Amino acid sequence: MDTSAPPRSAFPVVRAVPTRWADNDHYGHVNNVVHYALFDTTVNGYLIEATATDIRELPAIGLVVETSCRYLAPVSFPDVLHVGLATERVGERSITYLLGLFREDEQRPSAVGRFVHVYVDRAEHTSCAVPEEIRRAVADLQLRDG
Repeated sequence: MDTSAPPRSAFPVVRAVPTRWADNDHYGHVNNVVHYALFDTTVNGYLIEATATDIRELPAIGLVVETSCRYLAPVSFPDVLHVGLATERVGERSITYLLGLFREDEQRPSAVGRFVHVYVDRAEHTSCAVPEEIRRAVADLQLRDG
């Protein structure tokens, strides 16, 4: 296990996400594409709950422009995974999230991801500021000292 990856305690938000039978690939572990779906679901699910609004209806929307994932240990169905969420950077027009994927009660992640939202006007798709609702929702999401 990579000891340089942030532990569970470093993430201010941790959301439980059960795996599904269909998440396993031919090799018996959760396929890499599922990790990205879990990250996307965690970020947007958190934003919807934290803003108490349908973020798709805001005048500005966050488009994913960059993702990455370091796979540190396999996970598989029927694991219940816990996805840690933190901000790495909150800029004027973008937010960079750091995510940790944890099995059950493990403190070290099975995977660490990065996810960048750039905000654009919903109608014109031109660059614009992060909406205030979103900015307030992520204000306390900085990665903690683990």
